[in-house]
Amino acid sequence: MTSRRFAFPPSDDAIFLTDGGLETTLVFLEGLDLPCFAAFPLLRSEEGRARLERYFEPYIRTAVERDVGFILDTPTWRANTDWAAKLNVSPAELANVNEEAVRWAASLRDRLSDTRERVLINGAIGPRGDGYRVDTQMTSEEAQAYHAPQVEAFREGGADMVSAVTMNYAEEAIGIARAAEALGMPVVISFTVETDGRLASGETLRSAIERTDRETGHVPAYYMINCAHPTHFDGILSGNDEWIRRIRGLRANASAKSHAELDESTELDPGDPVDLGRRYRALRQRMTQLSVLGGCCGTDHRHIAAICEACIPSSGRAA
Repeated sequence: MTSRRFAFPPSDDAIFLTDGGLETTLVFLEGLDLPCFAAFPLLRSEEGRARLERYFEPYIRTAVERDVGFILDTPTWRANTDWAAKLNVSPAELANVNEEAVRWAASLRDRLSDTRERVLINGAIGPRGDGYRVDTQMTSEEAQAYHAPQVEAFREGGADMVSAVTMNYAEEAIGIARAAEALGMPVVISFTVETDGRLASGETLRSAIERTDRETGHVPAYYMINCAHPTHFDGILSGNDEWIRRIRGLRANASAKSHAELDESTELDPGDPVDLGRRYRALRQRMTQLSVLGGCCGTDHRHIAAICEACIPSSGRAA
């Protein structure tokens, strides 16, 4: 990176935005059918790529206008072997899709951003199984072998980094971190928690982060929390312990509903964008290292705009 301001990993005074809830926006707001909740098949058609570009454009524009960085995810949260098989996508096709996702994201960055350094291309890795429950549990060694092909595809495509998103047990996160290290890719780990602040496996967030760091030699550049409302984890993020300082990113849900309730929902719960922004601001006042700000299920550009209003004055310096 040639610009210190937008260097990776972000420093406390260098903010990066992300997008909101890609899949929930496409399904509930745009009425698109996404089998298996997978967005990556959209990359296989001109119409699908155009939909993805329309989705990401306002987020990138906001980052440019606010003079902050942007972490641009590839739409590949479901682009692993198990989910691809459900969609009749072969392993060879899947590798091509993951590489193409990076190239597509880089092309979008070049069209919408004034400098390449402002936007980081992030290879998004989702859980092997369901993000809301531990239904396909692997050892860390199995997870490393399972996820390595996707990490390798992102590297071959030219991604700047990879992120494991919606991790609900530590062994999968450890395996992904090891795979990224072996392939020379910077990696971020994002855990999701239930309404009690614990992972779906029952492990505490503290234990998951500390164990991942211990068993990988602190490989993750930083940790995030995603796919949970701030009310689900606010109470456990008090103090200045090292594991809390390792959390540098937040992509919360708009809704305060539990994962089980969201799984059964037939309508989108957009929550209150202004309230969400205020909660982000309150968390940043306690956790000044929080420098990657975005959304997850149920959030759209309105929520990211509200987070910006609460946390990032127009000068681009974080509040």
